[in-house]
Amino acid sequence: MLSAVLLSLLLMLAASLGQVDTSGPATPATFTSLEAAWNAAHMRGDAATLDQIFADDMVVAVPGMRPMSKADSLGVMASGRMKFDRYESSDTVIRIYEGTAVVTGRIQRTRTNNGREFTDDWLFTKVYVRRSGRWQVVSFHASNAPN
Repeated sequence: MLSAVLLSLLLMLAASLGQVDTSGPATPATFTSLEAAWNAAHMRGDAATLDQIFADDMVVAVPGMRPMSKADSLGVMASGRMKFDRYESSDTVIRIYEGTAVVTGRIQRTRTNNGREFTDDWLFTKVYVRRSGRWQVVSFHASNAPN
């Protein structure tokens, strides 16, 4: 319960700032903030914030969609065709290595795409790499959560 409250507060903070400083030392809080900014940006349809979090060579692989590049993902956001009513992470585990971090967990989201509503319940893995002093996602993979 406390972690859900903390995550909600971080989401609100990230949303109000519009950006996350990714230049500081790597701590679990760094990635908790980045995850909150990722979720909040999806809820707002904020392609500018996602552009900062996504590495130029990012690859996205999620159920029911072809693999996407950064440009593909930002294009979907910028088009306004997809709107999120829910985008929540839980069961998050953060593992930090020298220049890499791996974040795993569960994402539950509800979205409308071209007028049709979809609900996703996924297990995810994100790989962050530190480049030029900033943490960015180079890989996002999700699979359907078991029932």
